[in-house]
Amino acid sequence: MGRYKDRRHAGRVLAEALRDYAGRPDVVVLALPRGGVPVAYEVARRLGAPLDVFVVRKLGLPGHEEFAMGALASGGVIVVDRPVIQSLGISSGAIEAAIAREQAELARRERLYRGDRPPLDVTGKTVILVDDGLATGSTMRAAVAGLRQRGARRIVVGVPIASPDTCEALAPEVDDIVCAATPEPFVAVGLWYENFEQTSDEEVRQLLETAERELGERGHGATPAQGP
Repeated sequence: MGRYKDRRHAGRVLAEALRDYAGRPDVVVLALPRGGVPVAYEVARRLGAPLDVFVVRKLGLPGHEEFAMGALASGGVIVVDRPVIQSLGISSGAIEAAIAREQAELARRERLYRGDRPPLDVTGKTVILVDDGLATGSTMRAAVAGLRQRGARRIVVGVPIASPDTCEALAPEVDDIVCAATPEPFVAVGLWYENFEQTSDEEVRQLLETAERELGERGHGATPAQGP
């Protein structure tokens, strides 16, 4: 396959692969920031669905923060890896300190991205979780676990590019998964984009505001956006 021009182009391709979800009032699109937001914006626009961010923060092991012992997700969801914690003898105090630290950062990011707007209610909804690609899938797994706790009725993972093994391994954990392309060899997400520059916080804010305004102008449940 050829490379995507950028994340917006990847989102338009992914939206076509998700067209069965277009125009459905029960569908919401959640992006994993920051890179997933430009992709998800195009998906939400074409499906006629609301867009929001779903922030996930890794809980790092004390002294070895690069290794995860759990994760936090939007909405106060906490997912911990009990076997890891028990096998390494991590104290409850250390866990609580990590949770407090990451909760503060998660809240800061949500305020930065969303402002005063409340998060979308996913209870009973079909949630399409979008990122710019799937490599190991660890962040997406934490997001899926978080949405289960928040009462989502169906969880759909949508990505423009994915490792074939990760796409296959994640499939049993969700209700539907759409990996628009699964090249082999995969190597890394960024290799499949001509422009893979980091998405800025300002771009995230602007896309969320634009998506909300456009949805309001069309009316939720109106004809999804068409065109390039």
